[in-house]
Amino acid sequence: MASWVVTRTIAAPVGRVFSTVADIAQFSRAIPQIVKVEYLSDVRSGVGTRFRETRLMKSKEITTELEVTEWVANDHVRLVADSNGTAWDSVFGVREEQGATVLTLTMDALAGGLLARVMTFLIRGMVQQALESDMDSVKAFCEREAAA
Repeated sequence: MASWVVTRTIAAPVGRVFSTVADIAQFSRAIPQIVKVEYLSDVRSGVGTRFRETRLMKSKEITTELEVTEWVANDHVRLVADSNGTAWDSVFGVREEQGATVLTLTMDALAGGLLARVMTFLIRGMVQQALESDMDSVKAFCEREAAA
């Protein structure tokens, strides 16, 4: 299993940060690499929300189906995906600290077979960069929204 953890301190209220990462419509506005979101469920927010996200990665469109499996308001949201033999488990956690919000993204990848394990190992650096970029974008978006 591969794991990544990325943390950002954001000058915005917990509710603003949580809604940005927990609501795919807001998240897709915050992340410029997301070019399309298609809902796959009638549920649009909270547990049971399923959607297909298309992102630009190195000039290629990559589409992933995700599902919200945990959602605790102003605390954390968990999204899971199964892609090419690897189960991706992402948790965005928020907490207030000294008037700011600490946002932590923990992502685990559990590869099912040898090829999936090799691929996960090979893309570790790329995944780290993508997560860092996403978190920087969320921080900038939330701070802009809080200032408006």
